[in-house]
Amino acid sequence: MNVLTPTETEWPALRERAASWPFQAVLVANRGEIAVRVLRTVQRLGLKGIVVYHAADRGTAAVRLADEAVEITGETPVGAYLDGAQIIRVAQAAGAGAIHPGYGFLSENKGFCEAVEAAGMRFIGPTPEQIDLMGDKVRARNFVEKAGFPVAPSAIEDDDPKTFVERSRQVGAPLLIKPSAGGGGKGMRIVRDLSLLEQEIERGRSEGQRYFGDGRLYCERYIENPRHIEVQVLGDGQGGVVHVFERECSVQRRFQKIVEETPSPALDDAKRREICETAAGIARSIGYRNAGTVEFIFGQSGEFYFLEMNTRLQVEHPVTEEITGIDLVLQQLRVAAGEKLGCTQDDVKAQGHSIELRIYAEDAARGYTPTTGPILVLHPPQGEGVRWDSGVLHGGEVTSAFDPMIAKLIIRGADRAEAIARADKALKDTVLLGCKTNTAFLRRLIAHPAFIAGDVHTGFLDANPQIAAEPVLATETLQALLAAASLSTRPMRDVADAVPDMHAAMGSWRN
Repeated sequence: MNVLTPTETEWPALRERAASWPFQAVLVANRGEIAVRVLRTVQRLGLKGIVVYHAADRGTAAVRLADEAVEITGETPVGAYLDGAQIIRVAQAAGAGAIHPGYGFLSENKGFCEAVEAAGMRFIGPTPEQIDLMGDKVRARNFVEKAGFPVAPSAIEDDDPKTFVERSRQVGAPLLIKPSAGGGGKGMRIVRDLSLLEQEIERGRSEGQRYFGDGRLYCERYIENPRHIEVQVLGDGQGGVVHVFERECSVQRRFQKIVEETPSPALDDAKRREICETAAGIARSIGYRNAGTVEFIFGQSGEFYFLEMNTRLQVEHPVTEEITGIDLVLQQLRVAAGEKLGCTQDDVKAQGHSIELRIYAEDAARGYTPTTGPILVLHPPQGEGVRWDSGVLHGGEVTSAFDPMIAKLIIRGADRAEAIARADKALKDTVLLGCKTNTAFLRRLIAHPAFIAGDVHTGFLDANPQIAAEPVLATETLQALLAAASLSTRPMRDVADAVPDMHAAMGSWRN
Protein backbone atom coordinates (compact mmCIF):
# COMPACT_ATOMS: atom_id res chain seq x y z
CA MET A 1 0.00 0.00 0.00
CA ASN A 2 1.18 3.52 -0.83
CA VAL A 3 0.76 5.27 2.52
CA LEU A 4 1.11 8.72 0.97
CA THR A 5 -1.35 8.44 -1.90
CA PRO A 6 -3.64 5.44 -1.33
CA THR A 7 -5.92 4.54 -4.22
CA GLU A 8 -9.66 4.03 -3.86
CA THR A 9 -9.11 0.27 -3.66
CA GLU A 10 -6.56 0.73 -0.84
CA TRP A 11 -8.82 2.77 1.46
CA PRO A 12 -10.64 -0.31 2.85
CA ALA A 13 -7.27 -1.62 4.05
CA LEU A 14 -6.58 1.77 5.62
CA ARG A 15 -9.87 1.55 7.49
CA GLU A 16 -8.87 -1.87 8.82
CA ARG A 17 -5.59 -0.41 10.11
CA ALA A 18 -7.41 2.54 11.66
CA ALA A 19 -9.67 0.13 13.55
CA SER A 20 -6.66 -0.82 15.68
CA TRP A 21 -5.50 2.74 16.37
CA PRO A 22 -5.44 3.95 19.99
CA PHE A 23 -8.35 6.31 19.24
CA GLN A 24 -11.62 5.60 17.47
CA ALA A 25 -13.21 9.02 17.78
CA VAL A 26 -11.70 12.41 16.92
CA LEU A 27 -13.00 15.74 18.19
CA VAL A 28 -12.37 18.72 15.92
CA ALA A 29 -11.76 21.78 18.08
CA ASN A 30 -12.54 24.24 15.31
CA ARG A 31 -15.22 25.54 12.98
CA GLY A 32 -15.90 26.49 9.35
CA GLU A 33 -14.24 24.92 6.35
CA ILE A 34 -11.31 23.40 8.25
CA ALA A 35 -13.68 21.50 10.56
CA VAL A 36 -15.48 20.13 7.49
CA ARG A 37 -12.15 19.24 5.87
CA VAL A 38 -10.90 17.29 8.89
CA LEU A 39 -14.23 15.52 9.46
CA ARG A 40 -14.30 14.16 5.91
CA THR A 41 -11.01 12.28 6.32
CA VAL A 42 -11.86 11.17 9.87
CA GLN A 43 -15.14 9.65 8.67
CA ARG A 44 -13.57 8.16 5.56
CA LEU A 45 -11.31 6.17 7.88
CA GLY A 46 -14.35 4.81 9.70
CA LEU A 47 -13.65 6.88 12.80
CA LYS A 48 -16.28 8.87 14.67
CA GLY A 49 -16.13 12.60 13.95
CA ILE A 50 -17.15 14.96 16.76
CA VAL A 51 -17.32 18.74 16.52
CA VAL A 52 -17.91 21.51 19.03
CA TYR A 53 -19.86 24.59 18.04
CA HIS A 54 -21.03 27.90 19.43
CA ALA A 55 -24.68 28.85 19.00
CA ALA A 56 -23.61 31.27 16.26
CA ASP A 57 -22.55 28.22 14.21
CA ARG A 58 -25.66 26.12 14.73
CA GLY A 59 -26.79 24.78 11.36
CA THR A 60 -23.38 25.17 9.67
CA ALA A 61 -21.85 22.54 7.39
CA ALA A 62 -19.54 21.14 10.07
CA VAL A 63 -22.38 20.67 12.56
CA ARG A 64 -24.50 18.88 9.96
CA LEU A 65 -21.65 16.64 8.81
CA ALA A 66 -20.37 15.52 12.24
CA ASP A 67 -21.43 12.23 13.78
CA GLU A 68 -21.89 14.17 17.01
CA ALA A 69 -22.01 17.94 17.57
CA VAL A 70 -21.82 19.48 21.03
CA GLU A 71 -22.60 23.11 21.80
CA ILE A 72 -20.07 25.10 23.78
CA THR A 73 -20.53 28.51 25.36
CA GLY A 74 -18.47 31.60 26.03
CA GLU A 75 -18.71 35.33 26.59
CA THR A 76 -18.11 35.69 22.85
CA PRO A 77 -18.25 33.13 20.01
CA VAL A 78 -14.46 33.26 19.65
CA GLY A 79 -14.10 32.89 23.42
CA ALA A 80 -15.99 29.59 23.29
CA TYR A 81 -13.50 28.13 20.79
CA LEU A 82 -10.61 29.34 22.95
CA ASP A 83 -11.93 27.63 26.09
CA GLY A 84 -9.61 24.64 26.11
CA ALA A 85 -10.84 23.27 29.45
CA GLN A 86 -14.45 23.20 28.24
CA ILE A 87 -13.46 21.55 24.95
CA ILE A 88 -11.50 18.85 26.75
CA ARG A 89 -14.47 18.12 29.01
CA VAL A 90 -16.68 17.75 25.94
CA ALA A 91 -14.14 15.45 24.29
CA GLN A 92 -13.96 13.20 27.33
CA ALA A 93 -17.76 13.02 27.68
CA ALA A 94 -18.11 12.17 23.98
CA GLY A 95 -15.49 9.42 24.15
CA ALA A 96 -12.96 11.11 21.89
CA GLY A 97 -9.49 9.60 21.96
CA ALA A 98 -7.87 12.44 20.00
CA ILE A 99 -8.35 16.14 19.31
CA HIS A 100 -7.57 17.86 15.99
CA PRO A 101 -7.15 21.63 16.54
CA GLY A 102 -7.36 22.73 12.88
CA TYR A 103 -5.69 26.11 12.50
CA GLY A 104 -6.06 29.29 14.53
CA PHE A 105 -7.75 29.23 17.94
CA LEU A 106 -5.88 26.64 20.08
CA SER A 107 -3.86 24.98 17.32
CA GLU A 108 -0.51 26.42 18.48
CA ASN A 109 -1.26 26.66 22.17
CA LYS A 110 1.31 24.75 24.20
CA GLY A 111 -0.91 24.65 27.30
CA PHE A 112 -3.83 23.18 25.39
CA CYS A 113 -1.60 20.50 23.85
CA GLU A 114 -0.28 19.58 27.30
CA ALA A 115 -3.81 19.48 28.76
CA VAL A 116 -5.06 17.21 25.96
CA GLU A 117 -2.26 14.74 26.52
CA ALA A 118 -2.62 14.96 30.31
CA ALA A 119 -6.28 14.00 29.85
CA GLY A 120 -5.16 10.80 28.11
CA MET A 121 -5.98 11.86 24.55
CA ARG A 122 -3.78 12.30 21.48
CA PHE A 123 -3.10 15.82 20.24
CA ILE A 124 -3.06 15.73 16.44
CA GLY A 125 -0.10 18.03 16.04
CA PRO A 126 3.47 18.46 17.29
CA THR A 127 4.75 18.09 20.84
CA PRO A 128 4.22 20.87 23.42
CA GLU A 129 7.97 21.54 23.38
CA GLN A 130 7.99 22.03 19.58
CA ILE A 131 4.99 24.36 19.76
CA ASP A 132 6.73 26.35 22.50
CA LEU A 133 10.03 26.61 20.61
CA MET A 134 8.58 27.68 17.27
CA GLY A 135 5.78 29.79 18.77
CA ASP A 136 8.31 32.26 20.14
CA LYS A 137 9.71 33.98 17.04
CA VAL A 138 12.92 35.00 18.81
CA ARG A 139 13.69 31.57 20.23
CA ALA A 140 12.83 29.96 16.89
CA ARG A 141 15.11 32.33 15.02
CA ASN A 142 17.99 31.77 17.43
CA PHE A 143 17.56 28.00 17.20
CA VAL A 144 17.52 28.04 13.41
CA GLU A 145 20.58 30.29 13.23
CA LYS A 146 22.56 28.11 15.64
CA ALA A 147 21.61 25.06 13.59
CA GLY A 148 23.30 26.67 10.59
CA PHE A 149 20.30 27.74 8.55
CA PRO A 150 19.94 31.23 6.97
CA VAL A 151 18.30 34.07 8.95
CA ALA A 152 18.10 37.78 8.11
CA PRO A 153 20.41 40.27 9.92
CA SER A 154 18.59 41.35 13.04
CA ALA A 155 18.60 42.71 16.59
CA ILE A 156 16.73 40.97 19.41
CA GLU A 157 15.50 42.91 22.40
CA ASP A 158 15.93 39.99 24.83
CA ASP A 159 19.68 39.85 24.14
CA ASP A 160 20.21 43.25 25.82
CA PRO A 161 17.15 45.51 26.23
CA LYS A 162 19.25 48.59 27.03
CA THR A 163 21.09 48.50 23.69
CA PHE A 164 18.16 47.26 21.58
CA VAL A 165 17.50 50.57 19.85
CA GLU A 166 21.14 51.13 18.95
CA ARG A 167 21.65 47.58 17.77
CA SER A 168 18.54 47.88 15.63
CA ARG A 169 19.89 51.08 14.14
CA GLN A 170 23.11 49.29 13.23
CA VAL A 171 21.22 46.64 11.26
CA GLY A 172 20.28 49.49 8.93
CA ALA A 173 17.18 50.62 7.08
CA PRO A 174 14.75 49.45 6.01
CA LEU A 175 13.86 47.59 9.21
CA LEU A 176 10.93 45.35 10.05
CA ILE A 177 9.79 45.51 13.69
CA LYS A 178 8.05 42.32 14.81
CA PRO A 179 6.50 41.14 18.10
CA SER A 180 8.33 38.13 19.53
CA ALA A 181 5.00 36.36 20.13
CA GLY A 182 3.40 37.63 16.91
CA GLY A 183 1.60 36.05 14.04
CA GLY A 184 -0.86 36.83 11.27
CA GLY A 185 0.90 40.11 10.43
CA LYS A 186 -0.33 41.84 13.61
CA GLY A 187 1.96 44.38 15.24
CA MET A 188 4.48 44.46 12.38
CA ARG A 189 5.93 47.83 11.33
CA ILE A 190 8.31 48.85 8.54
CA VAL A 191 10.82 51.61 9.34
CA ARG A 192 12.58 53.30 6.43
CA ASP A 193 13.55 56.49 8.28
CA LEU A 194 15.79 55.62 11.24
CA SER A 195 15.02 58.95 12.91
CA LEU A 196 11.57 57.45 13.61
CA LEU A 197 12.98 54.21 14.98
CA GLU A 198 12.41 54.82 18.69
CA GLN A 199 8.78 55.90 18.35
CA GLU A 200 8.02 52.99 16.01
CA ILE A 201 9.56 50.57 18.51
CA GLU A 202 7.30 51.99 21.21
CA ARG A 203 4.28 51.59 18.96
CA GLY A 204 5.30 48.04 18.09
CA ARG A 205 5.72 47.21 21.78
CA SER A 206 2.26 48.61 22.54
CA GLU A 207 0.66 46.62 19.71
CA GLY A 208 2.45 43.44 20.73
CA GLN A 209 1.16 43.82 24.27
CA ARG A 210 -2.37 44.48 23.02
CA TYR A 211 -2.54 41.64 20.52
CA PHE A 212 -0.49 38.96 22.28
CA GLY A 213 -0.03 40.06 25.88
CA ASP A 214 3.71 40.22 25.19
CA GLY A 215 5.49 43.46 24.29
CA ARG A 216 8.89 41.94 23.48
CA LEU A 217 10.20 42.80 20.02
CA TYR A 218 12.90 42.08 17.52
CA CYS A 219 13.99 43.93 14.40
CA GLU A 220 15.32 42.41 11.22
CA ARG A 221 16.49 43.73 7.88
CA TYR A 222 13.44 44.30 5.70
CA ILE A 223 13.88 42.81 2.25
CA GLU A 224 12.26 45.16 -0.25
CA ASN A 225 9.61 43.57 -2.43
CA PRO A 226 10.31 40.04 -1.21
CA ARG A 227 8.40 36.91 -2.03
CA HIS A 228 6.86 34.80 0.70
CA ILE A 229 7.61 31.14 0.09
CA GLU A 230 6.75 28.34 2.50
CA VAL A 231 7.47 24.63 2.54
CA GLN A 232 5.15 21.90 3.79
CA VAL A 233 6.87 19.35 6.01
CA LEU A 234 5.75 16.08 7.60
CA GLY A 235 7.49 14.35 10.49
CA ASP A 236 6.62 11.27 12.50
CA GLY A 237 8.58 12.16 15.64
CA GLN A 238 10.52 8.94 15.18
CA GLY A 239 13.22 10.25 12.85
CA GLY A 240 11.20 10.35 9.64
CA VAL A 241 10.88 13.79 7.97
CA VAL A 242 9.99 14.73 4.40
CA HIS A 243 9.08 17.96 2.67
CA VAL A 244 6.03 18.13 0.41
CA PHE A 245 7.33 20.94 -1.81
CA GLU A 246 6.77 24.68 -1.59
CA ARG A 247 3.90 27.13 -1.84
CA GLU A 248 4.10 30.73 -3.06
CA CYS A 249 2.13 33.04 -0.74
CA SER A 250 3.31 36.47 -1.88
CA VAL A 251 -0.04 38.05 -2.79
CA GLN A 252 -1.14 39.52 0.53
CA ARG A 253 -3.09 42.37 2.05
CA ARG A 254 -2.14 43.67 5.51
CA PHE A 255 0.47 40.88 5.76
CA GLN A 256 -2.29 38.28 5.31
CA LYS A 257 -2.41 35.88 2.37
CA ILE A 258 -5.07 36.03 -0.34
CA VAL A 259 -3.70 33.80 -3.11
CA GLU A 260 -1.40 30.79 -2.76
CA GLU A 261 0.00 28.54 -5.45
CA THR A 262 2.37 25.70 -6.09
CA PRO A 263 4.88 25.33 -7.59
CA SER A 264 6.28 28.82 -7.13
CA PRO A 265 6.95 30.57 -10.46
CA ALA A 266 10.05 32.14 -8.88
CA LEU A 267 12.00 28.90 -8.37
CA ASP A 268 14.02 26.81 -10.76
CA ASP A 269 14.70 23.17 -9.93
CA ALA A 270 17.99 23.89 -8.14
CA LYS A 271 16.58 26.67 -5.96
CA ARG A 272 13.44 24.60 -5.22
CA ARG A 273 15.60 21.73 -4.03
CA GLU A 274 17.69 24.09 -1.87
CA ILE A 275 14.80 25.81 -0.11
CA CYS A 276 12.81 22.59 0.39
CA GLU A 277 15.79 20.72 1.79
CA THR A 278 16.49 23.65 4.13
CA ALA A 279 12.93 23.40 5.47
CA ALA A 280 13.23 19.64 5.92
CA GLY A 281 16.55 20.17 7.70
CA ILE A 282 14.99 22.60 10.16
CA ALA A 283 12.16 20.16 10.89
CA ARG A 284 14.64 17.31 11.24
CA SER A 285 16.78 19.31 13.68
CA ILE A 286 13.92 19.36 16.22
CA GLY A 287 12.66 15.83 15.54
CA TYR A 288 9.42 17.29 14.29
CA ARG A 289 6.15 15.41 14.72
CA ASN A 290 3.08 15.79 12.50
CA ALA A 291 2.40 18.46 9.83
CA GLY A 292 4.07 21.87 9.83
CA THR A 293 5.16 24.66 7.54
CA VAL A 294 8.51 26.42 7.39
CA GLU A 295 8.20 29.93 5.95
CA PHE A 296 10.88 31.98 4.21
CA ILE A 297 11.42 35.49 2.90
CA PHE A 298 12.77 35.19 -0.64
CA GLY A 299 14.74 38.13 -2.07
CA GLN A 300 14.82 39.41 -5.63
CA SER A 301 18.35 38.05 -6.07
CA GLY A 302 17.41 34.54 -4.97
CA GLU A 303 18.57 34.78 -1.35
CA PHE A 304 16.18 33.44 1.27
CA TYR A 305 15.91 33.67 5.05
CA PHE A 306 13.95 31.75 7.69
CA LEU A 307 10.82 33.66 8.70
CA GLU A 308 8.92 31.34 11.04
CA MET A 309 7.56 27.85 11.46
CA ASN A 310 3.83 27.23 11.83
CA THR A 311 3.30 24.10 13.90
CA ARG A 312 -0.08 23.18 12.44
CA LEU A 313 -1.97 22.60 9.22
CA GLN A 314 -2.07 25.72 7.04
CA VAL A 315 -5.11 27.34 5.45
CA GLU A 316 -3.48 26.82 2.06
CA HIS A 317 -2.67 23.11 2.47
CA PRO A 318 -5.12 22.06 -0.31
CA VAL A 319 -2.84 23.24 -3.13
CA THR A 320 -0.18 20.83 -1.89
CA GLU A 321 -2.74 18.04 -1.80
CA GLU A 322 -3.84 18.83 -5.36
CA ILE A 323 -0.41 18.49 -6.98
CA THR A 324 0.79 15.53 -4.89
CA GLY A 325 -2.39 13.54 -4.22
CA ILE A 326 -1.39 13.39 -0.54
CA ASP A 327 -4.19 13.73 2.01
CA LEU A 328 -2.35 15.76 4.64
CA VAL A 329 -5.04 15.20 7.28
CA LEU A 330 -4.69 11.45 6.77
CA GLN A 331 -0.95 11.77 7.39
CA GLN A 332 -1.63 13.81 10.55
CA LEU A 333 -3.95 11.12 11.86
CA ARG A 334 -1.49 8.32 11.05
CA VAL A 335 1.33 10.07 12.91
CA ALA A 336 -0.92 10.82 15.89
CA ALA A 337 -1.80 7.13 16.01
CA GLY A 338 1.89 6.29 16.34
CA GLU A 339 2.59 5.15 12.77
CA LYS A 340 5.81 6.02 10.97
CA LEU A 341 5.66 7.96 7.73
CA GLY A 342 6.73 4.82 5.89
CA CYS A 343 8.22 6.72 2.96
CA THR A 344 11.35 8.51 1.81
CA GLN A 345 11.76 11.87 0.12
CA ASP A 346 11.95 10.15 -3.25
CA ASP A 347 8.41 8.83 -2.73
CA VAL A 348 6.99 12.37 -2.68
CA LYS A 349 6.02 13.33 -6.24
CA ALA A 350 4.28 16.39 -7.68
CA GLN A 351 2.53 17.04 -10.97
CA GLY A 352 0.69 20.02 -12.43
CA HIS A 353 -0.09 23.40 -10.89
CA SER A 354 -2.57 24.48 -8.23
CA ILE A 355 -3.86 27.88 -7.09
CA GLU A 356 -5.96 28.68 -4.03
CA LEU A 357 -8.03 31.86 -3.85
CA ARG A 358 -9.47 32.86 -0.49
CA ILE A 359 -13.08 33.98 -0.79
CA TYR A 360 -13.62 36.72 1.78
CA ALA A 361 -16.75 38.57 2.83
CA GLU A 362 -15.13 41.95 2.35
CA ASP A 363 -15.12 45.06 0.19
CA ALA A 364 -11.69 45.34 -1.42
CA ALA A 365 -12.43 48.82 -2.78
CA ARG A 366 -13.01 50.14 0.74
CA GLY A 367 -9.77 49.01 2.30
CA TYR A 368 -10.74 45.31 2.41
CA THR A 369 -13.42 46.12 4.96
CA PRO A 370 -15.27 42.99 6.23
CA THR A 371 -18.92 42.68 5.23
CA THR A 372 -21.79 40.74 6.76
CA GLY A 373 -25.16 39.43 5.67
CA PRO A 374 -27.29 36.35 5.02
CA ILE A 375 -26.34 33.69 2.49
CA LEU A 376 -29.40 34.19 0.28
CA VAL A 377 -28.08 32.23 -2.70
CA LEU A 378 -25.01 29.99 -2.90
CA HIS A 379 -23.95 28.15 -6.04
CA PRO A 380 -20.30 27.05 -5.81
CA PRO A 381 -18.44 26.64 -9.10
CA GLN A 382 -17.98 23.22 -10.63
CA GLY A 383 -15.86 21.73 -13.36
CA GLU A 384 -12.64 19.86 -14.00
CA GLY A 385 -9.88 20.78 -11.56
CA VAL A 386 -12.22 22.80 -9.30
CA ARG A 387 -12.39 22.23 -5.53
CA TRP A 388 -14.53 24.27 -3.15
CA ASP A 389 -13.74 24.10 0.59
CA SER A 390 -16.30 26.00 2.63
CA GLY A 391 -18.09 25.96 5.96
CA VAL A 392 -21.10 28.08 4.95
CA LEU A 393 -24.40 26.86 3.53
CA HIS A 394 -27.33 28.33 1.68
CA GLY A 395 -29.55 30.00 4.28
CA GLY A 396 -26.66 30.65 6.67
CA GLU A 397 -25.27 34.01 7.68
CA VAL A 398 -21.91 35.76 7.65
CA THR A 399 -21.44 37.68 10.90
CA SER A 400 -18.73 39.84 12.41
CA ALA A 401 -18.00 37.22 15.07
CA PHE A 402 -15.27 35.45 13.08
CA ASP A 403 -12.63 35.96 10.40
CA PRO A 404 -14.29 37.04 7.10
CA MET A 405 -12.95 34.11 5.06
CA ILE A 406 -15.99 32.08 3.98
CA ALA A 407 -14.54 29.67 1.42
CA LYS A 408 -11.45 28.56 -0.43
CA LEU A 409 -11.49 28.03 -4.18
CA ILE A 410 -8.77 25.57 -5.14
CA ILE A 411 -7.90 25.05 -8.79
CA ARG A 412 -5.72 22.42 -10.43
CA GLY A 413 -4.34 22.54 -13.97
CA ALA A 414 -1.75 20.79 -16.08
CA ASP A 415 0.33 23.97 -15.90
CA ARG A 416 0.06 27.48 -14.48
CA ALA A 417 -1.64 28.97 -17.53
CA GLU A 418 -4.39 26.36 -17.42
CA ALA A 419 -4.81 26.82 -13.66
CA ILE A 420 -5.23 30.60 -14.08
CA ALA A 421 -7.77 30.14 -16.89
CA ARG A 422 -9.78 27.66 -14.83
CA ALA A 423 -9.60 29.95 -11.80
CA ASP A 424 -11.03 32.86 -13.77
CA LYS A 425 -13.93 30.77 -15.04
CA ALA A 426 -14.62 29.36 -11.59
CA LEU A 427 -14.68 32.84 -10.04
CA LYS A 428 -17.02 33.99 -12.79
CA ASP A 429 -19.32 31.02 -12.08
CA THR A 430 -19.36 31.56 -8.30
CA VAL A 431 -22.72 32.85 -7.05
CA LEU A 432 -22.89 34.03 -3.45
CA LEU A 433 -25.57 36.63 -2.73
CA GLY A 434 -26.39 38.35 0.53
CA CYS A 435 -23.06 39.97 1.37
CA LYS A 436 -20.35 41.52 -0.73
CA THR A 437 -17.41 39.22 -1.48
CA ASN A 438 -14.03 39.66 -3.13
CA THR A 439 -14.64 37.39 -6.14
CA ALA A 440 -14.65 40.26 -8.67
CA PHE A 441 -11.47 41.63 -7.09
CA LEU A 442 -9.81 38.22 -7.39
CA ARG A 443 -10.70 38.07 -11.09
CA ARG A 444 -9.01 41.44 -11.64
CA LEU A 445 -6.02 40.26 -9.63
CA ILE A 446 -5.33 37.06 -11.55
CA ALA A 447 -5.86 38.88 -14.88
CA HIS A 448 -3.14 41.43 -14.08
CA PRO A 449 -0.16 41.05 -16.47
CA ALA A 450 2.33 40.91 -13.59
CA PHE A 451 0.43 38.08 -11.89
CA ILE A 452 0.16 36.17 -15.17
CA ALA A 453 3.93 36.58 -15.57
CA GLY A 454 4.49 35.37 -11.99
CA ASP A 455 6.13 38.70 -11.11
CA VAL A 456 4.62 39.33 -7.66
CA HIS A 457 5.85 40.19 -4.18
CA THR A 458 4.38 40.86 -0.75
CA GLY A 459 3.81 44.53 -1.60
CA PHE A 460 2.18 43.80 -4.94
CA LEU A 461 -1.32 44.96 -4.00
CA ASP A 462 -0.03 48.13 -2.34
CA ALA A 463 1.92 48.89 -5.51
CA ASN A 464 -1.16 48.27 -7.66
CA PRO A 465 -4.13 49.84 -5.84
CA GLN A 466 -6.16 49.91 -9.06
CA ILE A 467 -6.74 46.17 -8.69
CA ALA A 468 -8.79 46.72 -5.54
CA ALA A 469 -10.68 49.70 -6.96
CA GLU A 470 -14.16 49.05 -8.35
CA PRO A 471 -14.47 49.70 -12.11
CA VAL A 472 -16.36 52.91 -12.85
CA LEU A 473 -19.75 52.19 -14.39
CA ALA A 474 -21.21 54.35 -17.12
CA THR A 475 -24.08 56.55 -15.86
CA GLU A 476 -26.58 54.84 -18.15
CA THR A 477 -25.53 51.39 -16.92
CA LEU A 478 -25.73 52.45 -13.29
CA GLN A 479 -29.19 53.93 -13.75
CA ALA A 480 -30.42 50.79 -15.51
CA LEU A 481 -29.09 48.57 -12.69
CA LEU A 482 -30.66 50.74 -10.00
CA ALA A 483 -34.00 50.72 -11.83
CA ALA A 484 -33.91 46.95 -12.22
CA ALA A 485 -33.03 46.51 -8.54
CA SER A 486 -35.83 48.84 -7.45
CA LEU A 487 -38.44 47.16 -9.65
CA SER A 488 -37.46 43.73 -8.32
CA THR A 489 -38.02 44.58 -4.65
CA ARG A 490 -41.15 43.33 -2.89
CA PRO A 491 -42.72 46.78 -2.14
CA MET A 492 -42.40 47.89 -5.76
CA ARG A 493 -43.77 44.57 -7.07
CA ASP A 494 -46.71 44.78 -4.64
CA VAL A 495 -47.56 48.27 -5.90
CA ALA A 496 -47.23 47.25 -9.55
CA ASP A 497 -49.38 44.14 -9.08
CA ALA A 498 -52.03 45.74 -6.88
CA VAL A 499 -55.58 46.05 -8.28
CA PRO A 500 -57.12 49.53 -7.75
CA ASP A 501 -60.10 49.55 -5.34
CA MET A 502 -62.50 50.71 -8.06
CA HIS A 503 -61.66 47.75 -10.27
CA ALA A 504 -61.59 45.31 -7.37
CA ALA A 505 -65.17 46.31 -6.46
CA MET A 506 -66.38 45.15 -9.86
CA GLY A 507 -65.95 41.53 -8.72
CA SER A 508 -66.24 38.95 -11.50
CA TRP A 509 -68.23 41.24 -13.85
CA ARG A 510 -67.10 41.21 -17.47
CA ASN A 511 -68.19 43.46 -20.34
